[in-house]
Amino acid sequence: APPEGGTTVPITEAMIKALPKTDLHVHLDGSLRLRSLIEMAEDQGVELPSNTTEGLTELVFKESYNSLVEYLEGFTYTTAVLQDPESLERAAYELVIDNIEEGVRYVEVRFAPQLHINQTMDMLDVCLAVNRGLKRATDEFNRSEAVMEGREPPFNYGIIVCALRMFVEEMSPYYKQVLAVHRESPTKYVFGLASLELARAAVRIRDEYGLPIVGFDLAGQENGYPAHDHVEAYRYAHEHFLKKTVHAGEAYGPESIFQAITLLHADRIGHGYHLFSPWLIEEGKVKDRGAYVRELAEYIADRRITLEVCVTSNLQTNPHIRLAGNHVLHEMLNRSLSITLCTDNRLVSNTTVTREVMLAIKTFRMDAKMLKNLIVYGFKRSFYPATYIEKREYVRQIIDYYEAAERRFLDEDELAGEV
Repeated sequence: APPEGGTTVPITEAMIKALPKTDLHVHLDGSLRLRSLIEMAEDQGVELPSNTTEGLTELVFKESYNSLVEYLEGFTYTTAVLQDPESLERAAYELVIDNIEEGVRYVEVRFAPQLHINQTMDMLDVCLAVNRGLKRATDEFNRSEAVMEGREPPFNYGIIVCALRMFVEEMSPYYKQVLAVHRESPTKYVFGLASLELARAAVRIRDEYGLPIVGFDLAGQENGYPAHDHVEAYRYAHEHFLKKTVHAGEAYGPESIFQAITLLHADRIGHGYHLFSPWLIEEGKVKDRGAYVRELAEYIADRRITLEVCVTSNLQTNPHIRLAGNHVLHEMLNRSLSITLCTDNRLVSNTTVTREVMLAIKTFRMDAKMLKNLIVYGFKRSFYPATYIEKREYVRQIIDYYEAAERRFLDEDELAGEV
């Protein structure tokens, strides 16, 4: 048996692919298959900059981007084709299949239903369509011989719905209607009202239809659109046992993360990239910025508030960042924060969970023990849609499978050495 805490087995891409993994931060509309996007656009009459995978890769879904604005351009096309139940179901189904093929065994798929509501679909229709796709792919895999005979752990998933910090009427017919109805109200009030409406809908759909809606998220532009505008929505989610994550510290400073954990009761933080950026603090009452950051980081560490780190996405939306030189993941690892590596957007960032893990290993010289902790955190800190006892049993099953896979690679390495 391997020694306690891991082995010295070389960590290869094949090994990472074989290990069970999670993706707790993946956007449905940012993770379509490129070929499927083209086919959906052709079927629906949506015009794309190119009708070939090569053309779209060159013009829209690039390896690197010059700005966040350029990064977000692709969502214009993906959301445009996800406007009917069939397309939503297909995208969700294919996302699960793609994850299963690289060894991912649990995902929490997030999306903003408000961006898909139209004359033919309401909030319930959107959520049901996405769940049908996720469940169909999950059931197919879990009925396989490998799972039925206990040679593979089953695949599981949860759904996270996203409220937006701000919106304009051009984003969707739903938002256009909301703004029209509340034309006399301050826009920040309307933003919060829309978030509360989503929280109420998510809880109702979860309870009445049994959908595994496990979490509530807040996404969108941070700067100028603070968390406190959405306190009522998060209070409602909190009071109805809907777990909470918040995009924070992605494009704004530590104060955004502070608001997420104090005002919104965040269980996890999406990105958290600027946690250690005292120079971005704008709050006048903060006299010692260094102390503020240290205390914030210590609180997050002690409370095990998990950071959903998306390395490739950070590099693409912040072109000044250099992975080896100044990516915050290095400091997060040094401080033993609870971290899980995520893709954010498989298509837009052109990445996979395996690729994200390999990036971290190669850049930060992670050993087998660090790798195991990182991957297991994903399962332990998930919003698993079952009882706590069932979640513990699933995590134990995952750990057993992980250790068996690790031993298999160790044995193969030893045999190669003997040859």
